[in-house]
Formats: sequence, C-alpha cells, structure tokens
Amino acid sequence: MKTDGVKLGALLVFVAIALGAFGAHALKNILSAHYLEIFETAVRYQMYNGLGLLAISALARKLDRAKILIFVGSLVFSGSLYALALSGIGIFGAITPIGGVLQLAAWALVFFSKKEN
Repeated sequence: MKTDGVKLGALLVFVAIALGAFGAHALKNILSAHYLEIFETAVRYQMYNGLGLLAISALARKLDRAKILIFVGSLVFSGSLYALALSGIGIFGAITPIGGVLQLAAWALVFFSKKEN
C-alpha cells in the first residue's frame, strides 16, 4: 500500500497550525496554565512530526510503514494530550506514551532504512 506522506504531513501541519491558533486565542482564558501547557505540547509535537513526515516523503518513497507510524503516532500522542487538556480527565495522559512509542518506532525505521538510489 502506497502512503501519501505529503498529504498526511500537510494535514498534520495544517491542523497543528489551526489548533495552535485556537489554543492561543480561544483557550488562553479558559484553560489553566497547566492544561494550556499540555495543549501547547500536543501542538508542538504534532508540528514536529508533520514536518518530519513531509521531509521523509520528499527524500524516501519506500518508507510507507514509517509514514503510517508517524501519522498514527501523532494522532494518538497529540490527540490524547488535546483530550487531557480540554477535559482534565487524567486517563488520557496514560494513552499518550503509546503515541510516543509509535513515533519512536517510525523514526527508528527511518534511521535503519537502506539508502535509496
């Protein structure tokens, strides 16, 4: 299965920008400083992975598994932090490491991949 990493990366970046603006403007007077910091962490990591996915897609076409892991890992990691920040329900914080492990696995796949010619 071919993964369009450019589109997935662009989607992560677009949503990170939109949620970052939402957090900076709409949530700054609603969330406590603690939960606003959690929300900002989710946006930051989502942006990092979106940009990384764009870079991988530009440089390597054969890293479909890594692209999927980055995308899903970003959804789980940042999504659980968004849910925690907006709801205050602590169990969402327990889900976050799963997304982090998926992201680490993706970047390990990139590191250990063979160079394309």
